[in-house]
Amino acid sequence: MAASVQGRCARRLTAKLRSCLQCKQRAISHGRILWATHDVEFDKAKQRLNSLKEDPGNVTKLQMYALFKQATVGKCNVPKPGMMDFVGKAKWDAWNGLGDLSQDDAQLQYIKIVEELVAKESPASETSSSSPSGKFSELIINNSNGIYAITLNRPKKKNAINYEMYEQIQQALKEAEEDKSVIVASMTGAGNFYCSGNDLGNFANVTPDKIPEMARKGGEILKRYIASYIDFPKPLVGLINGPAVGVSVTVLGLYDAVYAVDSATFHTPFTALGQSAEGCSSYIFPKLMGAAKANEMLMFNRKLTAAQAYERGLVSEVFTEQSFSREVQTRLQEMGKLPPQSLWKSKKLVRDAARDTLHAVNARECEVLVERWQSEECMNAIMKFFQKS
Repeated sequence: MAASVQGRCARRLTAKLRSCLQCKQRAISHGRILWATHDVEFDKAKQRLNSLKEDPGNVTKLQMYALFKQATVGKCNVPKPGMMDFVGKAKWDAWNGLGDLSQDDAQLQYIKIVEELVAKESPASETSSSSPSGKFSELIINNSNGIYAITLNRPKKKNAINYEMYEQIQQALKEAEEDKSVIVASMTGAGNFYCSGNDLGNFANVTPDKIPEMARKGGEILKRYIASYIDFPKPLVGLINGPAVGVSVTVLGLYDAVYAVDSATFHTPFTALGQSAEGCSSYIFPKLMGAAKANEMLMFNRKLTAAQAYERGLVSEVFTEQSFSREVQTRLQEMGKLPPQSLWKSKKLVRDAARDTLHAVNARECEVLVERWQSEECMNAIMKFFQKS
């Protein structure tokens, strides 16, 4: 009897052990399937990333770099780069900041970000304002009735000016100059931002040994860019439809009229980013608004409302959001009907009085900026900006 009971118990125990082993094997097999699935999706995500047309921005790129390293290598295992290697340091901080996040979770987060970026570029999310305009991929150009209208067209980046846009704006101004049907040119921004200034992505992905070359190239581009405003022979009108920052503010002193919506703001945070004034603002702003008020903007990063910009002479007229488009188009149409030779010769008289001075100021400002861009102070300030963003 006892032997029979022992036998039944042994058989039950064996069956239970066999069942447990089968469960364990199924769990292991299921885990392998999950890992294989993640690996396949991860590989697909890497491929889909290369198909993106829009730059996702430096903050997102840093996040993706960190997740990719965490997914493929694991926890950060390399020494922290030196202070002057601000790109390497930003990458290290992003990777190290993931701590003990598992490789599996890092893969999933990486895949999710890529899917979101791809979805944003899908046809369903595209609008006509993001479409390129012929040869000007960063601009929208409308040339009719004597008005050459330039629209900065990077709304997802708040119309920040990258190297390509710098070159294309110069090309557009040259085209407007040479087209005899163009009486006056205007500039505005797509979306609800006029322009967020120089795209700080221009400073990204630069190794320490390449910083002098980057600074020199940036200085040359900026000098040519500002010179194109100084020498533009036809009236140029700014239509400030939203916040304006940095170089998009400083060049306003080279426009012939500036109209702003009442919600616009004007900000030149140069010293906050370890940089210095440009766009001939070191010369024009004190003449427009007096030294003390100019210094508030150029040295102490004071942000102005549209009303304050009007009071200081930087803006010609301010309109409500409801009337802005109608009012500025009325003024442009009136300008487009003026006798062109009289208009252009009048501008030449005004500009010639200070043209040589403006070019000299532009050259000096760019010299200082080239030095600033190579300084540790500027590198640290830009690094903090990226981290804050």
